[in-house]
Amino acid sequence: MLKAGIAILAACITLFGADEAAPQLDPKYHDSSKCKSCHTRIVGEWSGSYHAMSHYDSNEYLRASMDYVGRKDRRSLNAIKVQCAACHNPRIAVTETGMDYEIQAAVKLDHLSDVNKALESDVLSEGINCLVCHNVDKIHDNLDETKRGVHRISWNPAGVMSGPIEDAKSPYHKVQYRDFFGKDPKRLCFVCHANDRAVGGMVIADTQKEYQETKKQCADCHMSPKKPGVASNLPIADGKPKERMVREHGFIGAHTESMWEGALTLDVALRNKALLVTMKNANPHNIPTGFGARELLVEVSYLSGSKLLKTQSMSLTTHYTDKRGNPTIPHLAETATEELSIPANGERTVKFTPVEGAGTAVVKLYYRLVNDEVRDLLGLKEEIWSKKMFIDKVTYRF
Repeated sequence: MLKAGIAILAACITLFGADEAAPQLDPKYHDSSKCKSCHTRIVGEWSGSYHAMSHYDSNEYLRASMDYVGRKDRRSLNAIKVQCAACHNPRIAVTETGMDYEIQAAVKLDHLSDVNKALESDVLSEGINCLVCHNVDKIHDNLDETKRGVHRISWNPAGVMSGPIEDAKSPYHKVQYRDFFGKDPKRLCFVCHANDRAVGGMVIADTQKEYQETKKQCADCHMSPKKPGVASNLPIADGKPKERMVREHGFIGAHTESMWEGALTLDVALRNKALLVTMKNANPHNIPTGFGARELLVEVSYLSGSKLLKTQSMSLTTHYTDKRGNPTIPHLAETATEELSIPANGERTVKFTPVEGAGTAVVKLYYRLVNDEVRDLLGLKEEIWSKKMFIDKVTYRF
């Protein structure tokens, strides 16, 4: 009788699936290996990027965050994966789950569901790959700001690619120019890098809202300025690849240590017996930006001659609490401490009390991807999450 009841329940549940399916994409381009034969340089650069690791199996931080939310929010892990896939894996064939799926998962009858099939597809093995960006046809900026990622775009038909080159042609697929590649590429970035919200609705990251309008595009720093090169190695110009103005596709960012040196500048002054450390940000978005647990570390070492007297440190980060007032990760937060990032094209000053007898203060500024609190909550082990990345140094003499 119990088995019969479960069978009936399963049959009823299979009538319900995700609310909508993503359009079918050309299976010839499901992974980057199909793109590599013509776009060798670009695929090589992308393959080492965090875009390429933007999915559960390849990113410890993302994986630990999903697992944590699933445990604390009492939803199935696969439901969390689908929700996060809106930006981290937008080519997923389902975009939402509901209570029907949770019932399936609870009684372990979900293995044949559309949700599980979508999550197990090899289409998702590369995170944000070539087709995620270059198959976008339209960006719907008029939608409610809570609509992000796959919910904010329309895809091209199968076999049609979008790009920044107006006269591009290919014998293997159709090509169309779109101004969110050529004229204003930050629009494409902000499909995902905007309005990141906790489960309860609190905004925990919004690079788009921070952005101060300038001529500088996101791609100028996180890809590269345009420079002579080839987008495709097809011999279409007198038997040779056609030279164009292209960008690198490494998508370097906060994980790239070399980007941090000089990203902020320090100014140090003594006033009313306080050591004032001013951090200046010439970038068009806040530093740090993005995921809310990122951190700036200010360290001041006081010396008398060559003798170290004392070191003081200060953490500029955001701490999050859940509805019970306990520390939590950003995506489960109900409340947060004061925002301490350095505003776009702005500055922030912090105070230290100098050590008596010191003749010199050496001030150093570092960045970390994750603060101690969230790193401990998630149990992150990889070195990248605790590594201090050098930004700037100033020596002040009293």
